[in-house]
Amino acid sequence: MEKIESQREMLNELSYKIWAKPEVGYLEYEACKLSSEALKAAGFEVEVGVFGVPTAIRASFGSGHPVIGLLGEYDALPGMSQKVKSEKDPVEAGAPGQGCGHNLLGVAHIGAAIGMKEEMEKKGLKGTVVFYGCPGEELLTGKTFMARNGAFRDLDVAFAYHPGKSNVASGGVMTGLNSAKFHFKGRTAHAGGDPHNGRSALDAVELMNVGANYLREHVTSDVRIHYTILEGGTAPNIVPDKACVWYYVRAMSREAVEDTYNRLVKVAKGAAMMTETEVEIEFLGGCYNTMPNIVLAELLTDTMKENPMEPWTEEEKKFAHEMNVQSGSQWAVMCRANGVPEGTDLFEGVCPINYASGYGSTDVGDVQHICPTTMLNTTSANLGSPGHSWQITACSGMSIGQKGMVYAAKIMAVAGLKILEDPSIAEKAKAEFDEKMAGKSYKCPMPEDVPVPYTK
Repeated sequence: MEKIESQREMLNELSYKIWAKPEVGYLEYEACKLSSEALKAAGFEVEVGVFGVPTAIRASFGSGHPVIGLLGEYDALPGMSQKVKSEKDPVEAGAPGQGCGHNLLGVAHIGAAIGMKEEMEKKGLKGTVVFYGCPGEELLTGKTFMARNGAFRDLDVAFAYHPGKSNVASGGVMTGLNSAKFHFKGRTAHAGGDPHNGRSALDAVELMNVGANYLREHVTSDVRIHYTILEGGTAPNIVPDKACVWYYVRAMSREAVEDTYNRLVKVAKGAAMMTETEVEIEFLGGCYNTMPNIVLAELLTDTMKENPMEPWTEEEKKFAHEMNVQSGSQWAVMCRANGVPEGTDLFEGVCPINYASGYGSTDVGDVQHICPTTMLNTTSANLGSPGHSWQITACSGMSIGQKGMVYAAKIMAVAGLKILEDPSIAEKAKAEFDEKMAGKSYKCPMPEDVPVPYTK
């Protein structure tokens, strides 16, 4: 805790530099450089561009077991540019921004690694701490690409922090996902003069979407199917020979994702047959549903209760209040969801483990099917802020987000040291993991022929 506190200025500065130069998935070259330099300066053995991903990092200290992993991220979101202001005001309209707080996320794990290293050296503790810098989480494939090439297999346990609106460890399940683009190719013609000579790729896309919407009635209730049309022609009087639709398929189990996706592929092929077009499927990848480890969730919850978060200043509360007012009913909903009085601007205290399931997705689920892993949130934004919003970008560039980040670093470091001092905690987490896996093993959902989507 003392080491992290002494490094607070460095951690805040690092998080701000990443915030000030937001980079989308697989293009996080500056964030990767800054993060790796900070870890090298702290005495870690650092590798960059590992597991076939140019902006991935593996940094380690120590030797032997238990091996504790820290899952950092740093990618930004497109269109989420925002100044540190309590009203919407982008730095550059349409530009990326840290609307999910990943600048805080990556740096919190760096802080935890530095704090653990200091105590390991002081106390002569055996074990290894490993920081994984994981690109492209917002595309839900970064850790999957890394896992395809052997990442995370060295870990006994792992922690994954994400900035949030309360202090809570996760015990609920989030969906797995498959992502694919369906490219239809037809034949162009004059839509008025000789439509009979055309074969509309757009018709195929629309028929596929109709079929997908009928499919919804015949899947389990945990399944989610959503899409957007990326290409649909150029003018009404030209039969479009090219069209493309991008689909996500989500479900609470990997098996349900794959079953529904395979049925969706049949729908696409049927649409191509009906329109006498061709379809090419561009599979972009997938991820597992989450499988949180309750032994680790209890450890993190107890550690938060033992180490309360520092109080908010009046200035921070005022900043949060100004944004909460703009959130309308969302603010009251979040207050009720977290068991605090309506009108609370910033959460304080510790929530019980959250066992509620959610329909978002994260590639942390892949790691959770490789080793015992649990996610942690700390208060890093105003209670009424929507997910992926300009409000989160604003908080992530100032003291509200930075306080949550430093708190998360301390909690993960202390929890990690408890495991190093008492390896039976890791053994109990592994026993729970084995029971949940029930003899199954992780099978990477990313085929070998799918390339990492980087352009530099």
